[in-house]
Amino acid sequence: MRGERLFLQGASGSGKSTLLNLIGGVLEPNAGAIHLMDVSLQALSKTQRDAFRADHIGFVFQMFNLLPYLNVLENVTLPCGFSTTRRDKAVLRDGSVDDSARRLLDHLELGGALLRRPVTDLSMGQQQRVAVARALIGSPEILIADEPTSALDVGNRDRFLQLLVQECEAEETTLMFVSHDPTLHDHFDRVVDLHGLNRSGGDA
Repeated sequence: MRGERLFLQGASGSGKSTLLNLIGGVLEPNAGAIHLMDVSLQALSKTQRDAFRADHIGFVFQMFNLLPYLNVLENVTLPCGFSTTRRDKAVLRDGSVDDSARRLLDHLELGGALLRRPVTDLSMGQQQRVAVARALIGSPEILIADEPTSALDVGNRDRFLQLLVQECEAEETTLMFVSHDPTLHDHFDRVVDLHGLNRSGGDA
């Protein structure tokens, strides 16, 4: 459902990374089918899957994957260079891609003098917020967050989650959040236990 907050829980080896790669169209399933937004990913060529992912899915990775040779603003606007769909949505909403990035960074409590700073100058918590802004620019329908709080202390973790949920709600973006930490359940609408799902042979 559009805008849902989904928590995917599973220990190491439960298939979290495989599931994310399947949803993102990086891997193809050996059996079954994957449908996102009424589109069968198996019916798309690799090039089409790459374009679909760029247009409709944002990612927040455990280790951020920010580009160290770009500043904060350049990192956030990067997805709009790969997707005209997201670029056009950013321009329609905020007037320009840069203004859209500034709005997101302001909402995530990053802005002002930090915009032109190298991302390597930022703290871990700040870098993670840059990664969220990058994932949300251009209002993708789905945001996949892979263990994004594992490198944060409790205080930064809780504030990060609050900001992440707020921004996903504002963008009407479905959040798929992967973690092994059950204490985070209360932030989400639905919890899926991948280990239990694998044992039962159920459908995701």
